[in-house]
Amino acid sequence: MSIVIGWDVGGVHLKAARAESGRIVKAVQVAAPLRGGIECLAEAFDRAKTEMGAAQRHVVTMTGELADTFSSRAEGVERLAMLAAGKLGGAPVSIYAGPAGYIRAEQAREHAGLVASANWHACACFVAGRRRTAILIDMGSTTTDVVPIIDGNVAACGYTDAQRLAAGELVYTGLVRSFVMACAACAPFKGSWTRLINENFANMADVHRVLGSLPADADMMATPDGREKTPEGSLARLARMVGADVADADDRAWTALAQWFAEMQKRSVMDAVMLVNSRHLLPADAPVVGAGIGAHVVAEISQRTGRGYVTFDALLDAAPAARATASQCAPAAALALLSA
Repeated sequence: MSIVIGWDVGGVHLKAARAESGRIVKAVQVAAPLRGGIECLAEAFDRAKTEMGAAQRHVVTMTGELADTFSSRAEGVERLAMLAAGKLGGAPVSIYAGPAGYIRAEQAREHAGLVASANWHACACFVAGRRRTAILIDMGSTTTDVVPIIDGNVAACGYTDAQRLAAGELVYTGLVRSFVMACAACAPFKGSWTRLINENFANMADVHRVLGSLPADADMMATPDGREKTPEGSLARLARMVGADVADADDRAWTALAQWFAEMQKRSVMDAVMLVNSRHLLPADAPVVGAGIGAHVVAEISQRTGRGYVTFDALLDAAPAARATASQCAPAAALALLSA
């Protein structure tokens, strides 16, 4: 039996997926905010490795090199690759370098441009092997990937973060960590357009918590004010965005405000989808493949496009208990299966 574990080292989470003979049997996400230092990630590797068990091979991709813990992305790639290799030693460790395939950890800095933020590419390659034409939309806690798949190939125009931002294939909005003020400059509130306060008083986790659309355990980070992760706490944080307190309006007004922010987030992704589609004009029967903790938001976006919808986990051979988490950790799961 072949056992491969895929690892996705993000800026705030470490994700892993275990494949046994081409079947995902376990997946896990651990909080590891790199802004607190690389030591947080080292501890996360220890916890995750204990849960994931031994393997014959480890394969690693990353996005955490962008964290301001590092002076440059190249430094980040090197340090993350070497940390992973050190923590996962005992079995061969390969670093994913996109079109260049797999390299050793000590080669990572030399290939930093291909290693940096390549997790989307692993996910897209996996989808391309199972859907000849599709649009992959992976909404995570921080960002959303929009990747066209055409004739069984990844048809993205960009590869690096900068290229993908320019092409509309990377949208810096996610289900949890995005600042509310980044979703809109103003909001309708109590019959008037209200400018937002440009402070990180609330994030999108607060919005989705108020609306009841935040998956369990999706929010692993501290709240912006350090207070409780409850609907009441989220309402108080949202109220500050319009310079108010919860007592200044009723529940319907606050729900409507949360709905507005959720709508603006969907529109930003929808704009990207329409831009990507305008470049390729994918056939109408090309489905949206939805992944990430925001897959339910992706499903709504799919409806707006008039396309069919396929969940990422539907493309996997996965144990029932691991299926949902594997979709939330899609790049790690894809990497484990591509490498099996």
